Amino acid sequence: MRRETERQRARLEACVLVCTNDRDSEYACCGDAGADETLEAVKSWLRERGAFWSPIGVATTGCLGLCSEDGAAVAIQPRDEWYADVTPGDVPDLLEREFGPDAESIDRRAVDASE
Repeated sequence: MRRETERQRARLEACVLVCTNDRDSEYACCGDAGADETLEAVKSWLRERGAFWSPIGVATTGCLGLCSEDGAAVAIQPRDEWYADVTPGDVPDLLEREFGPDAESIDRRAVDASE
């Protein structure tokens, strides 16, 4: 086992977590609400700005506890920001709000900078 905390802290300023949980149940889950498409929209937005994986990571997760039929759950860490009902069409506004239009506000929330 290797501890990689310092290396990851130096490399990543934030990580966008997208729930892709898919379960066979009567209850809503992100997998059935377009999570894969939302994940791809997140990756595309970051790639277009040269911010994919360094300094912003993207990871899929299991259930984040924000299940809905209306979209996927997304969390941005370590900012402790949580979103429900996220669709691919919401991704540009969400990420621009968090990171600025060109993903330039990595270490400081774009919304904080505009207040």
